[in-house]
Amino acid sequence: MNTADLGLPVEVPSTALFTDQYELTMLQAALAGGTAERRSVFEVFTRRLPDGRRYGVVAGTGRVLDAVENFRFDADVLGFLRENGIVDEPTLEWLAGYRFGGDIWGYPEGEVYFPGSPVLRVEGSFAECVLLETVILSILNHDSAIAAAASRMSSAAGERPLIEMGARRTHELAAVAAARAAYVGGFATTSDLAAGFRYGIPTVGTSAHAFTLVHDRERDAFQTQVNSLGRGTTLLVDTYDVQEAVRTAVEVAGPELGAVRIDSGDLLLVAHRVRQQLDELGAVKTKIIVTSDLDEYAIASLAAAPVDAYGVGTQLVTGSGHPTSSMVYKLVARAESADPEAPLEPVAKKSSGGKTSLGGRKWAARRLDRYGVAEAEVIGTGAVPAELADRQLLVELVKGGRVLAREALDVVRGRHAAARANLPLSAMQLSRGEPVIPTEYV
Repeated sequence: MNTADLGLPVEVPSTALFTDQYELTMLQAALAGGTAERRSVFEVFTRRLPDGRRYGVVAGTGRVLDAVENFRFDADVLGFLRENGIVDEPTLEWLAGYRFGGDIWGYPEGEVYFPGSPVLRVEGSFAECVLLETVILSILNHDSAIAAAASRMSSAAGERPLIEMGARRTHELAAVAAARAAYVGGFATTSDLAAGFRYGIPTVGTSAHAFTLVHDRERDAFQTQVNSLGRGTTLLVDTYDVQEAVRTAVEVAGPELGAVRIDSGDLLLVAHRVRQQLDELGAVKTKIIVTSDLDEYAIASLAAAPVDAYGVGTQLVTGSGHPTSSMVYKLVARAESADPEAPLEPVAKKSSGGKTSLGGRKWAARRLDRYGVAEAEVIGTGAVPAELADRQLLVELVKGGRVLAREALDVVRGRHAAARANLPLSAMQLSRGEPVIPTEYV
């Protein structure tokens, strides 16, 4: 089923206007100046990780592939551009037939990355590649930031599952993307039904405080919920008095009560008290779920608490303090003419202020130590050393405009778990630090 047919705000028919105006004005000037058809190579990378982070997580690649396929200038879009005088008629005519026909290589989704890692490489004519800059960056910067936060949280949680529940804390479309990125980073479920519908992520949810408050008594609310959803449901026990609510919950549902949720207070202390009370009441299998503005640090602080699952919202969908990955999209090589046989020449921005870049079409490989643990991110522009030939990171995603590498989200999620497991143990530390492995250029 095509979700766009249902009118749901989870995808759009065209991504062509998810861009900055200067992408189109550059195109117009390049078409007029004769440089539009020069073969070009653009790369996506970040110069640094967010302060204190030890690794990044590539997320959003699947959404990028969808966006590239849907980058089309239909009649309505062209009409908007014409009516507002954004570009001239020759450019509009060129855009009417736009289809990306180049190649895209990138780190497979779920892989980790480091400063300088060429996480995506886009190759084709200057005209067809430059148009994709904004939409690619908007997806990768957002999704990778959320996935990195999710990865840190899932590492802190250990074997305990995490529930993504941040839809009410962000834009409605961003919420769907955030749930997807969180799943890549290790979350088990989401509360957002659009994300479940669009991406097949398992969904969960029972009740909020409003459901308890609308009833005359807390007991009535619990009884109604159990009658409707069964004894395996999760009852919210902190609307009034937690101790009284737990007692009432077990009286209503019996020892088969699925779980109780705690959403306020000193979670460490309350969780211990609730666990003791549940056990004394015979509900030894009833689980405890905690929510309430959790981040990776709060999750880590609850490691010794009798908690069975965590629900995370605000801190997750805002990247736990780092809502962007600071990725950039830079031209690193171009031909000297429109001749398809013209050789590529490295190009790079040179300026003060730390915004320089390294020219040339790059490869990347991860060197391992004798124990099979990552020890360096190696990046080069020439021949790949023989000892790194089987450790290369970039894979072909699009060839001649045709998508080659769509993957199930569970595959991506598993890849991230494996990639994180191959990092040094210090990658899992929440204390501030430098990237866990260095970037080496050869």
